Amino acid sequence: MFLSVFEMFKVGIGPSSSHTMGPMVAASMFLDKMRAAPFGYAGIRCTLHGSLAFTGVGHATDRATILGLAGFLPDTYDAEKAEATLAKIRDTHTLHPEGLPELAFHPKEDLIFDFGPNLPGHANGMVLMATDAQGDVILQETYYSIGGGFVMTGGELAAGRNTDEGAPVPYPFKSAAEMLEMAQSSGKSIAAMKRANEVSRKAEVDMRTGVARIWQVMDDCIERGMATDGILPGGLKVKRRAKGIHDALIAERGTNLSAPHKINDWMSTYAMAVNEENAAGGQVVTAPTNGAAGVVPAVIKYWLEHVPGASKDQVEEFLLTAAAIGGLVKFNASISGAEAGCQAEVGSAAAMGAAGLAAVLGGTPEQIENAAEIALEHHLGMTCDPVAGLVQVPCIERNGLGAIKAVSAASLALRGDGTHLVPLDACIETMRQTGADMMDKYKETSLGGLAVNVPNC
Repeated sequence: MFLSVFEMFKVGIGPSSSHTMGPMVAASMFLDKMRAAPFGYAGIRCTLHGSLAFTGVGHATDRATILGLAGFLPDTYDAEKAEATLAKIRDTHTLHPEGLPELAFHPKEDLIFDFGPNLPGHANGMVLMATDAQGDVILQETYYSIGGGFVMTGGELAAGRNTDEGAPVPYPFKSAAEMLEMAQSSGKSIAAMKRANEVSRKAEVDMRTGVARIWQVMDDCIERGMATDGILPGGLKVKRRAKGIHDALIAERGTNLSAPHKINDWMSTYAMAVNEENAAGGQVVTAPTNGAAGVVPAVIKYWLEHVPGASKDQVEEFLLTAAAIGGLVKFNASISGAEAGCQAEVGSAAAMGAAGLAAVLGGTPEQIENAAEIALEHHLGMTCDPVAGLVQVPCIERNGLGAIKAVSAASLALRGDGTHLVPLDACIETMRQTGADMMDKYKETSLGGLAVNVPNC
């Protein structure tokens, strides 16, 4: 089993990896399918299903789909160009993707939110159709946005293709138990095994440069978030708080107001800064999703800024370890809030952050696995109930608390010798079962929980 660090950590745009980035990627995939089989296309239509329909407007799914059909991709997204393109599409009711003829597309008529039953494969489903001059469908594909920006066709999902199917890697662990066995037999750390897997597919210099970019984008996102105030878009009038809290923390340094527990405020501020940027549609890194994008960066920032002896040279070790844990969760359960609730997003992120921190603090593979298990265990059952379908309430603060739990989990694990009662594999399987049992109204549909008990205006 191999999931690259660059699959777990993708540079993209907010507010949602599964509802914004995924549909944009799916639309781009459909354009490639059209280019590969030119049949005299004249138009495009799309239907959004399940969670993509219920919370699609709040998550900018409609906007992302349209931009994807116009040729945009998350990694190279240009906000100014996107606005101009959207305005032109609304005015002309046409798309002009590269390598294809002009295509008729009326956003209000050709992009349909279907509030009926979910498509059979996943809660985040969409169907893209290309039509001829008479309006008849001549090419069609079903796509599923399965969390973290990952996209699969209906056929791929039905075939059970969940991971990379390329050449074998040196350490193909599919479970935490296998990971620990390989670490023990090889004498390598989790990060070293993950690094060996990565460089078996990509030149080491490219891997190192890519991982460095991941952290740079994360850190830039934190800094932007801590420097920006105002009201977040979407209609809830949620006020950005990271800048104000950060300014207050700076002012309180060295005073008798600087109590030890204020470190929790620092962690929360770093995480909230990221998720406020995400809510505003800014550039973020899936970690493993956009909705949970603040946890891992906040833990790294906390470690670098507040822990003696921390070195930026070890950020690669942190991210590789975190990616290894995130890959296990995705392969054996889910990182999708629409599929398993927020336990799959912030819970997974906390497990990744705890593992990464335990690693750079000198933890053994067993202590790292314990740290991940503690963090995930104490998110089990967490619902995904965004108010008004926006990735704002409770998502922004939830990332702050996820970061705090991650640090606490790493600290607890490092106080032990790595032996513990509940294996990480059992915790991941419990999360999967809990997500399967969870009512759909608590899985990113905004039909239950806080979403219906808090006024939307």
